[in-house]
Amino acid sequence: MSNTDTTTSLQESDALGKPPYVNINSQATSLRQASPMPGPKRPGHPRHKSSIRTGDSFTKPRDIEKHSKLPYFLRMHGSITPRMLVPLGFIGLWATLITCISEFVYELVVSEILLTVLGFVVGLGISFRTSSAYERYVDGRKFWAQLSQTSRDLARHIWIHVDERHDADAQLGKADLLGKVTALNLILAFAVSLKHRLRFEPYAQYEDLEQLVAHLSTFAGDAFDPETSEMKPKTSWKRGGEYLGLTFAESNPRKAIKRSKKNLGHLPLEILTYLSAYVNATVKGGQLPGGVQEAMVMVRTSIPSPFPNLERYHILSLTHSPGQPRLPQRSARRHGTGAQHALPIAYSIAISQITWVYVIMLPFQLWHALRWITIPGTIVGAYIILGIAAIGREIENPFGRDENDLPLDKFCEALEDELNVIAAKKAPRMEDFIATEDNSVMFDSSYPCLVMKSTEDIRAGLRARTNVRAGTRRETGMHANGEKAEV
Repeated sequence: MSNTDTTTSLQESDALGKPPYVNINSQATSLRQASPMPGPKRPGHPRHKSSIRTGDSFTKPRDIEKHSKLPYFLRMHGSITPRMLVPLGFIGLWATLITCISEFVYELVVSEILLTVLGFVVGLGISFRTSSAYERYVDGRKFWAQLSQTSRDLARHIWIHVDERHDADAQLGKADLLGKVTALNLILAFAVSLKHRLRFEPYAQYEDLEQLVAHLSTFAGDAFDPETSEMKPKTSWKRGGEYLGLTFAESNPRKAIKRSKKNLGHLPLEILTYLSAYVNATVKGGQLPGGVQEAMVMVRTSIPSPFPNLERYHILSLTHSPGQPRLPQRSARRHGTGAQHALPIAYSIAISQITWVYVIMLPFQLWHALRWITIPGTIVGAYIILGIAAIGREIENPFGRDENDLPLDKFCEALEDELNVIAAKKAPRMEDFIATEDNSVMFDSSYPCLVMKSTEDIRAGLRARTNVRAGTRRETGMHANGEKAEV
């Protein structure tokens, strides 16, 4: 079947409301079309009227695949400048008021020593907050990379080492193959569900997750209610307030969790339970060799290892569901309504207050030396101080949907593509890629030619190869240094 025929078949199937037919035996079929794991844009499952859309009402993280030729100081996407407009407007009015009073009414002057003392304290506090927020951002990326690597390892172990019993029975072998594909789907579902949980999206009916877990019995799937789960579109005023960084315009990220009337459970943990059940069934069925079983168990148990770190950087335990104990009111107030602060809340409040005190005191200390230049000078100083503080607040929660957050959607799509590559071909056998004429083992000699030689000749060739490699490196180095190479 050609690519044109495949596309026509997919279009006809969509028109009839049937699952698309793809000839999996055709080498010309696109991997994305034949993917056993659905992509991020997929229709809702038939048993639900609609899926939950999460990307339409939010500003998505910056696309890492796009390239901008503008210099950094001219870029606006991902910049904190829009969030600085309101504070800088207020500071400009404040500096104008103080300057006018000092010029026409009474000189409001403060010693410049206070500027030096407060500047040291403010710089120390902002530096500590920014470094702590950046550490959270880097660690979040590191933990997700660890999760992706472990997911790839487990998928490879399953695809290579779990035996497909085609020789015993054709139907049994087919069931084993579909079971392996289902296990790979569960690995992807775990990453996608963890992404939604980090974003306080507790259900299983999201577009990129629904078809991966629709066949599982989960608390999140049973708790779905279209009336309470449907998120209302944001008004233009609310969008504008969020764009300008106004805190009173920000929604409670746990709104969906608070509206739920049922126990939401823990979807990533439940998916791991089903994945463990699959591994246990393959071990009991004798489909895994004895030595591989231990390696498989080690890889499987290492998948949830990023959980403690992610919980440390994001309050997963604060998600309350009916039937679960609530946190004490004092603890809930300490952590606020959003993501967990990089620092204790008292420290964050103190840094914010000290920073604003310093900025407000600037015109009192600058007027005597700058006069009317105090107004732009105060605005520039406030932009520097408040801008650095805003950067720390911007990156301290890297799991959201802001421009500077980690592109978790792209990470999940990359993991899906990698799992598709693993499942695209049957598990290779040693004789399929070693004992072939195209296998140039050494010195452009193929495997069939070297098989005819003795073991001593092969080992002698291996020793000679080390000398050839070393001589090639020396010759390359002398050419790079402009020296004459020895022949």
